[in-house]
Amino acid sequence: MLHRLRGLGLTARGYETGDDVGGTWYWNRYPGARCDVESVQYSYSFDDDLQQEWEWSERYPSQPEILRYARHVADRFDLRRDITFETRVTGAAWDEAARVWRVETDRGDRVACSFLITAVGCLSAARVPGFPGADSFRGESHHTGRWPHEGVELAGKRVAVIGTGSSGIQAIPVIAGQAAHVTVFQRTPNFSLPAWNHPIDPEHARWVKANYAALRHDMRTSAVGLLGVFNDKPVLGTGEEERNLEFEARWAQGGFSFLGAYGDVAIDPAANEIAAEFVRGKIREIVRDPETAELLCPRDHPIGSKRICVDTGYYATYNRPDVTLVDVRRDPIEEITPTGVRTAAGHHEVDVIVYATGYDAMTGPLLALGLTGKGGLSLRDKWRAGPRAYLGLMTAGFPNLFTITGPGSPSVLSNMMVSIEQHVDWIARCLERLRAGGIAVIDADPVAEDAWVAHVNEVASFTLYPRADSWYMGANIPGKPRVFMPYVGGVGAYRDKCDQVAADGYEGFVLSA
Repeated sequence: MLHRLRGLGLTARGYETGDDVGGTWYWNRYPGARCDVESVQYSYSFDDDLQQEWEWSERYPSQPEILRYARHVADRFDLRRDITFETRVTGAAWDEAARVWRVETDRGDRVACSFLITAVGCLSAARVPGFPGADSFRGESHHTGRWPHEGVELAGKRVAVIGTGSSGIQAIPVIAGQAAHVTVFQRTPNFSLPAWNHPIDPEHARWVKANYAALRHDMRTSAVGLLGVFNDKPVLGTGEEERNLEFEARWAQGGFSFLGAYGDVAIDPAANEIAAEFVRGKIREIVRDPETAELLCPRDHPIGSKRICVDTGYYATYNRPDVTLVDVRRDPIEEITPTGVRTAAGHHEVDVIVYATGYDAMTGPLLALGLTGKGGLSLRDKWRAGPRAYLGLMTAGFPNLFTITGPGSPSVLSNMMVSIEQHVDWIARCLERLRAGGIAVIDADPVAEDAWVAHVNEVASFTLYPRADSWYMGANIPGKPRVFMPYVGGVGAYRDKCDQVAADGYEGFVLSA
């Protein structure tokens, strides 16, 4: 976004809490941290020289490699000179008389800007449950999303990992290879698919670079911003032998491809159960102890309705004698003690606690900015019953405030790089046209916002997503409204809608000279 604003001849200032670029790949340095989108697709497309010169080493890039990439981009385009690091925005208020945003930071900055663009990420507000006694623990405790940059010494130590979402599923096999013993505290088992990660074949890398233009087009017009074969054929009505061959092929391919095997898996409970039971069968094949295998088999949500995980050796880790699984639904955590974790059934002595407990997703990072719009209305008050935004780009009553991959856009249901670039391009073109037309203020029309929110909910209701207590629904945060936040209508369809709105003179927005 900063690069595009410069290209428009605008002055811009970025504020970043960390001491360098990288976002989620700056903060998430836990063992095993890795992207679940293939590296050649999880990369910028806005500059052809950039995508031709960078060499990825693995199919699924690790956190250190992605951070090196982000730093390379910052260096290549000299971005750091317009970013103030180690600074957090603590408040921003719309000044109706001056028609500017007045922004404050924790370093005492007072800044006025015509336009305020939030790029705070969907998964950046780390959540640590308030377990009684947590502060009394005498060992080390760390959230996966705030992992120490110098690393954590785990060799020979007893480690508790609380949580088995994406971060926990990535971290647990690596931690188990370092620690003396790992105790995993699982509330909800999650479906996970094998990554089958491997070094990139140089010949394949050359082919990708030679065909990037066509590949990027296919990604932008796809359902989720990813390459791959998404089969419209229904699993219901397909013979058992045929569908098992298809599922086996998708399993062998690895990654998200499994969810694209049949078109009705995301919308029909009976079809979904067939796919889910196939994965449960794989879990039973991998995990030797039948009781442990059943504890790891998800049964309380449709497959794909929570963020599907992509792992390397996760289920096989439970075959190790130095790994213990605790089902906290049957044996809940009662408190953290100075020396470990106490559950209803007993006490687990540990030296390190790893909180893989997720985030206040999507809305949490935006509400933390302390935004106040027209008439002194706070964003927190406006979104008290759930987020409301037009196209996920703007929220009515907060003029000249843009949100990159905000609630109401595909965001976390897509390849984030594709969705981020689409929003950046749309916002940049919007600012360019506003300036050319002498428009000083743009705001979402409340009527258009209501219609879009209704559409987002309607599309979600045709799927199985709302049936899961997921962070997509805000269900992981006590007291948070249960609203399905992302747009499930597809990356390509969403792009077409945003482009049509712009072509129609920004239909659904209110423009003021």
